[in-house]
Amino acid sequence: MAYFFFDVKDNEKQTPRNMIPSLLTQLSARSNHCRDILYHLYSTHSRGAQMPTDGVLTEYLKNMLSIPCQVPIYIILDAIDECPNNPGVPSPREEVLELVEKLISLRIPNLRLCITSRPEMDIRTSLELLKPLLVSLHDELGQKQDIIEYIRATIYSDRSIRKWREEDKELVIKLLSGRADGM
Repeated sequence: MAYFFFDVKDNEKQTPRNMIPSLLTQLSARSNHCRDILYHLYSTHSRGAQMPTDGVLTEYLKNMLSIPCQVPIYIILDAIDECPNNPGVPSPREEVLELVEKLISLRIPNLRLCITSRPEMDIRTSLELLKPLLVSLHDELGQKQDIIEYIRATIYSDRSIRKWREEDKELVIKLLSGRADGM
């Protein structure tokens, strides 16, 4: 299993340039074959002195995923919506979605991809073309209740807020949970 979280608070965790090396490293830690592929990448790039291109990194990822094996390989890409979709050709988010399309097009029988995101239009459009199994938690009552409980716990555990009037605390909980939009 390999996991990457796109974090809006960390520029290093918002691009495929950082995602792919993370996936390569995680996969190589679990497999001697993958470790050999990573060592080859390291060796052919002056033992780490040269930075491989994005295309080279993608090819090495494909090589790792294409190793014949019986066990499933899980790749989890969490919060793709936090990958920037700023103007550019292509944007970092478009690059990630393109990589997902490439991985799916390989039709690796033991590869399992789990992609999480808010239901933003560009992401939905791209992923719907791949015919995925979609699970939406966005409007689920349980999701909304979890948000309310989290806000309530935060409000009631803060020393300075505990001094507020009860109706003010409840108003804050109501407003924040109403504006959370599933997040």
